[in-house]
Amino acid sequence: MSGTAANRNAGRAGPIVRQLLRLATAAAMVWALAVAAVAAGQEWLIFRPGTLPPDHRFNVPSDVHETWVEVPGVRLNALHLRLPAPDGVVFFLHGNGGHLGTWFVNPALYRRLNLDLFMIDYRGYGKSTGRIRSEAELHDDVRRAWAHVAPAYAGQRTVFFGRSLGTGLAAALAAEVQPDALVLVAPFESLSALAGEHYPWVPGALLRYPLRTDEALPRVRGEITLIHGERDTLIPIEHAERLAAQVPRSRLVRIVGAGHGDLQAFDAYQAALAQALGGAGR
Repeated sequence: MSGTAANRNAGRAGPIVRQLLRLATAAAMVWALAVAAVAAGQEWLIFRPGTLPPDHRFNVPSDVHETWVEVPGVRLNALHLRLPAPDGVVFFLHGNGGHLGTWFVNPALYRRLNLDLFMIDYRGYGKSTGRIRSEAELHDDVRRAWAHVAPAYAGQRTVFFGRSLGTGLAAALAAEVQPDALVLVAPFESLSALAGEHYPWVPGALLRYPLRTDEALPRVRGEITLIHGERDTLIPIEHAERLAAQVPRSRLVRIVGAGHGDLQAFDAYQAALAQALGGAGR
């Protein structure tokens, strides 16, 4: 190639390279802005509370009592099914949306098992005051809520029950307290692992709520039951499979045909839940 032709090609390549550099710079800026938005708005992405007015009255049976748990600077609203002579209690930590009015359901199951049910709303959910600001604070809230109710059930069966978001909290608390049983419905291996699947372009180090179920579960000594819908696309069943592989003595129940939010519509789920809550010998 002559020097003149080479110069012409170089001249044409220059604008193309500059255009590619401009596109790459713009793409990097868009990525950086998107990452910054996700990092700043984690609470909005993870926690989707339903709120209730302070004077809201729950439409619950007479054996369900509204109560409050006082934590530093915040009041956590709770509902408590109290039976005349229960054999124990189920401490329930719900998912990332809704409130007690949507989560406190099917008290007949707990009556049949002769177990009380205690359920809180997290900060900013339902009638609970404040807002979620850190994972450490969230763990401390559920720890204080359990301490509030635990003395009434000394020597009785204790079951921690986590659903979706609540599974990470329930597993961590169970590793500390060691209840008789832990039931995790639609659990995630960790919230950081789940975020990596849904937002692979966001650096994992930016997540302020890793919720490491995989680190807590091996330290739980009581009964462990994992229940997961086989068609769950929000939290794929592979998360439960990896958790079960970590703790081979745990029991994984697959609900055929179930997704994430419709588990309660399946008889197999209701049967598995009753067995897990009541214990194999009941």
